[in-house]
Amino acid sequence: MDSRVSELFGGCCRPAGGGAGGALRGRGGAAPGGGSKAKKKSGRSRGAKANNPPYLPPEAEDGNIEYKLKLVNPSQYRFEHLVTQMKWRLQEGRGEAVYQIGVEDNGLLVGLSEEEMRASLKTLRRMAEKVGADITVLREREVDYDSDVPRKITEVLVRKVPDNQQFLDLRVAVLGNVDSGKSTLLGVLTQGELDNGRGRARLNLFRHLHEIQSGRTSSISFEILGFNSKGEVVNYSDSRTAEEICESSSKMITFIDLAGHHKYLKTTIFGLTSYCPDFAMLVVSANTGIAGTTREHLGLAMALKVPFFIVISKVDLCSKATVERTVKQLERILKQPGCNKLPLLVNSDDDAVTAAQQFAQSPNITPIFTLSSVSGENLDLLKVFLNILPPLTNSKEQEELMQQLTEFQVDEIYTVPEVGTVVGGTLSSGICREGENLVVGPTDDGKFLRLKVCSIQRNRSACRVLRAGQAATLALGPFDRSLLRKGMVMVSPEMNPTICSVFEAEIVLLFHATTFRKGFQVTVHVGNVRQTAIVEKIHGKDKLRTGEKAVVRFRFIKHPEYLKIGAKLLFREGVTKGIGHVTDLQAITTKENGLEESLGPGQLSF
Repeated sequence: MDSRVSELFGGCCRPAGGGAGGALRGRGGAAPGGGSKAKKKSGRSRGAKANNPPYLPPEAEDGNIEYKLKLVNPSQYRFEHLVTQMKWRLQEGRGEAVYQIGVEDNGLLVGLSEEEMRASLKTLRRMAEKVGADITVLREREVDYDSDVPRKITEVLVRKVPDNQQFLDLRVAVLGNVDSGKSTLLGVLTQGELDNGRGRARLNLFRHLHEIQSGRTSSISFEILGFNSKGEVVNYSDSRTAEEICESSSKMITFIDLAGHHKYLKTTIFGLTSYCPDFAMLVVSANTGIAGTTREHLGLAMALKVPFFIVISKVDLCSKATVERTVKQLERILKQPGCNKLPLLVNSDDDAVTAAQQFAQSPNITPIFTLSSVSGENLDLLKVFLNILPPLTNSKEQEELMQQLTEFQVDEIYTVPEVGTVVGGTLSSGICREGENLVVGPTDDGKFLRLKVCSIQRNRSACRVLRAGQAATLALGPFDRSLLRKGMVMVSPEMNPTICSVFEAEIVLLFHATTFRKGFQVTVHVGNVRQTAIVEKIHGKDKLRTGEKAVVRFRFIKHPEYLKIGAKLLFREGVTKGIGHVTDLQAITTKENGLEESLGPGQLSF
């Protein structure tokens, strides 16, 4: 990670002055892969168009995007081949695929006449029905390519109808300064009703009485927004339950609502490191601009390499000039060397489609939305974006994770009447089934304890099988809750988990007021692990200053933890912040039955 990210942390309270360059703005018909734009008819000569025909990037063999010149009356053999091809594209996109009709395999935008397009879409619909999917036309574009007949290209989303709760699930962490409208926006999206301007929409999201009284989120809450196979929104409107939303949805967006106030920063960092969000949504209030923890949250997302997009809220409270000033302020920060992002302002449905596709393909693109939770202005653009947003991992990576041994991170612990102890978290690898026997640990003395998974719930509805990358709650029956804590892992008995109290990490000091030395105490975040550690040694140096790199040895001060080499690490103490990755783990020593034994990478102690 570039040490220039420290500018975002160290300067989080500095005013953002100066001008900004214009954003890269999404335009009608912009190529999803960053290719040339298909031109509409104009006064230019056709010869000039023929010399410079518009192109998309050539079709990739992998991925979920397929180019088809035409699909008019295929033979039975050809039709079966096309269906097999669609199955492959859907598998690559984990249930979603995008078809570009009227495009050659090399990316040339040829276009089809209206009659040919109608026949091609009819064939595509038949193909989708054969594999149990629906199609939705995302957009149509006219091309003027050496022809007197109007020719069009159509972009179509193909999405599988869900079966057995295997919907596509994307996790979006919601960041932003206090009072920027994060919870209100989520309330409007998930409840289907606009806010009244006084925070009515957010009331259903709060978990504690003091949150309702102050209007400020202090804990992590989860809200779901579904899209069915036709791309229509499925939420709590029409008195739906969470179970009905899951049953009706082909794609699920799980929003992780995080705290904006600085005193709850450790909760926000825990949400970003532990829940492994696919994307982050940074909410900025149009009337206050970049204030408070906004810059810090932006820096956290960049440090943890979480792709983020920006929502400017409360545009109904401001003049157009104020909104433009906030957009320019964001553009200036995004273009700084520490960020090096390319802003893309979304003003239409076509912009939203382009933004979603380019955002997933290029880590430098940052879409910016301007909307209101009270008037509903541009709210539909955000829904279009979320509907089309593809997953970051393909089916092959998912399969590889599922082949590994079971590993479940414990993030939350509850006691539910008549159910017993319940843990919430994310399955990092493997498959977890109802009735499976696992071990949980490490305890304070480095042991792992046997337990049984009695039942599983995913998105508040019952589930029999949990797959790698999915978040869920597991009921453990009469297991003693006092033996559990956040940061533990539940693993397969065959696994050899690495338990350590001392570890080394290669770090970059993002910000520190003076010098970072041996003996300094910091709060370390590694995945779902959050514990105070002391700096035992800085290799090759006596001290560190802001922006410097080093390999540092840390020691946890309370109890051993389960870590992996290569895991991302973030540490903080007051204004001091740093990032890095774990490079080495040291075995711990435990006493059991009066005998001292070395518990190296792996030996389970029951």
